[in-house]
Amino acid sequence: MLKVSCIVRMIMVAMMMMTVTRADSINYGEALRKSILFFEGQRSGKLPPSQRMKWRKDSALFDGSDIHIDMVGGYYDAGDNVKFHFPMAFTTTVLAWSVVEFGDLMGSEREHALDAIKWGTDYFMKATKIPDLVVAQVGNPYGDHDCWERPEDMDTPRTSYYITKEKPGSELAAEIAAALAASSIAFRTTDASYSNILLKRAIRVFDFANKYRGSYNNSVGEAVCPFYCDFNGYMDELVWGAAWLYKATKRARYWDFVKSNMQAANVSPFEFGWDGKAAGINVLVSEWVMNDSSSANLFIPNADALMCGLVGSPTKSFYYTKGGLLFREGACNLQNVTALSFLLIVYARFMEGVKKTLSCGKEVVDSKWLINIAKSQADYILGKNPLGMSYMVGYGSKYPQRIHHRGSVLPSLDAHPQHFGCRDGVAYFKTEKPNPNVLIGALVGGPAYDDSFQDSRYNPGQSEPTTYLNAPFVGVLAYLNKPNII
Repeated sequence: MLKVSCIVRMIMVAMMMMTVTRADSINYGEALRKSILFFEGQRSGKLPPSQRMKWRKDSALFDGSDIHIDMVGGYYDAGDNVKFHFPMAFTTTVLAWSVVEFGDLMGSEREHALDAIKWGTDYFMKATKIPDLVVAQVGNPYGDHDCWERPEDMDTPRTSYYITKEKPGSELAAEIAAALAASSIAFRTTDASYSNILLKRAIRVFDFANKYRGSYNNSVGEAVCPFYCDFNGYMDELVWGAAWLYKATKRARYWDFVKSNMQAANVSPFEFGWDGKAAGINVLVSEWVMNDSSSANLFIPNADALMCGLVGSPTKSFYYTKGGLLFREGACNLQNVTALSFLLIVYARFMEGVKKTLSCGKEVVDSKWLINIAKSQADYILGKNPLGMSYMVGYGSKYPQRIHHRGSVLPSLDAHPQHFGCRDGVAYFKTEKPNPNVLIGALVGGPAYDDSFQDSRYNPGQSEPTTYLNAPFVGVLAYLNKPNII
C-alpha cells in the first residue's frame, strides 16, 4: 500500500473535549534520553554491538552496490525504508546544532547524541567520497511504498540516485555541507581529528554545490518528488551551508557569501525545516550580529518578526489550537512545533546574552517569555494537552500505539525469523492491535487543529514518526532539563 507521508494533508477527525487533561508530571531528562534513543530505531546498515534498540537488526547491507559505492548505513527518514538524503542531512545538521548549543546540558546523553550524529556523518562521508559526485538517495520510493516489509527483509529495488556537475543538486549538496560543518563543531572538543576531516569535506562539498548550481528536483526527478521536493529553491541551502562554514572557520568569504545572498534566500522567513532554512539562518547568524548594526538589518528584523509572530503579535503568522499547540496548515504539524521551539530557545539565549528585548505590538517581550512558549509546546507534546496523551512513543502512560512504521508494526526477527515478502505485512498493518515493537522516543506527526488525534496507521499525517521531527526536540529537551530554567 502506498504510504502517504508527512508532506500530505492531515486527516481531520471529530471534535473532542478542549479542556486540558491532567497528565503525568513532565520528566525532561527521561524524554531527552528517549528522543535520542529513537535514532537507533531508524538506523540502516550493520548495527554496532552498542545498539540499544534490540528489536532492530542489520538491514540494507548491499546499498550502493549498483553504482559501486559503499552506501551501507545512514537513516531511514520515517516509517518507510528509503534513505532520502535531503531530510537526513537536515536531521544531522540540527542534531549537531543541538549539541553545539546545549551539549553541556546533556550530561551522559551527550555521548549518545554524538553517536547519533556520527551515524549520519559517517554515511555522508561515503556519499561525498568521489569529487563532483554526491549520492542523493538510496531506494526506489515507489517500489518501497508499494510494500509493507521490515527493513531487515527488503527485496524492493535499492536504486542509488546521485548528482553530478552535469546534473546538479545544490540544495542537497549544500545541506550535506551544512551537516558536516555543524558536526565538525560538535566534535571539536571530543575528537579533533574527526572534526577536521568533516570540515575539509564540508568545504569541498559546498564548493561543488555553489559552482554547479541547479535543483535536485530536476536532476533526480521522480525519485524525490513528490516525497521531498525542494519547494523553496536552493539559495536558502547555499546560504545555510555558508553560514555553518563561517561559524566553523570564521573565514570572511563565507560571511560575505551569506550577506550577499541572504535576500534571495529569505523567500520564506518564517519557515524552518528540511525544505525551508530561512528562519534557521536568521537565528543562527544573529549570534554574531546581534549588536552589529552594519549587518543586523539583513537578519535581526526577520528573526525578531518570527519571535513576535510566535508570541502572537498583531502581525501574527501562526495559530494556536484551543489546547495551546502551535499549528500550521498541513500534515505532520509537530515538525513545525519542534523546529520553531528550538529556534525560540536558541534566540532567547542570544537575546539574554546582550540583554535584548522585543517590541511585539504593545508587548515588551524578553527571553523568558520566549522560553516559556517553547516550554509550553514541549509540555503539550509530552502530555499536557486536551487528551492527556504523550506524542512521544514510550513516554508517559498514554501514547500512540499504532504508529505508521514498518519495523514497529511487523514482528521482529527475534519473534518471527521467517522472511516477510512485499505484501505479507499487510495483515499486520490492518489489525487494530498495538504495534508489537515500541519505537521508543519517536515523535509522531501529532494532533489536528481541534486537538484531536487518530491513533491509526491509516493516518500517517498524525501517526508517522520522522527523524527531522525528533532532531530539534533533542535540543529543546536538553535546555528544559537544566535546573531553574525560568
